[in-house]
Amino acid sequence: QVQLVESGGGLVQAGNSLRLSCTASGGAFSNYAMAWFRQAPGKEREFVAAISWSGYHRYYADSVTARFTITRDNARSTLYLQMNNLKPEDTAIYFCAQGPAGGAPADAGLEKRYDSWGQGTQVIVAS
Repeated sequence: QVQLVESGGGLVQAGNSLRLSCTASGGAFSNYAMAWFRQAPGKEREFVAAISWSGYHRYYADSVTARFTITRDNARSTLYLQMNNLKPEDTAIYFCAQGPAGGAPADAGLEKRYDSWGQGTQVIVAS
């Protein structure tokens, strides 16, 4: 079973940037789809971004399009989320997730698509 560990969270001022990382160990990485989800206080977990095993296909939630970029480095078994122009509403715990390669693009944002999850990293955006 792969283990996923997120890092890079913290407290930032609105308008600034952060880069989150998710490192996989104990299992395969390069042939799996990956994604970022987030959970704000008092809210359900929601989809942020997803990337295919090759990195060729990327999907984003409308709320983060043009501000966030998901990438992966298969040689380092690491997933990234570059977050620019952060807003207070981006405050949440951010989770990375891994799921089987393939699948319909429409399923990229579904939690059930992914079967391995990290513990999360906290991001707080101050206004």
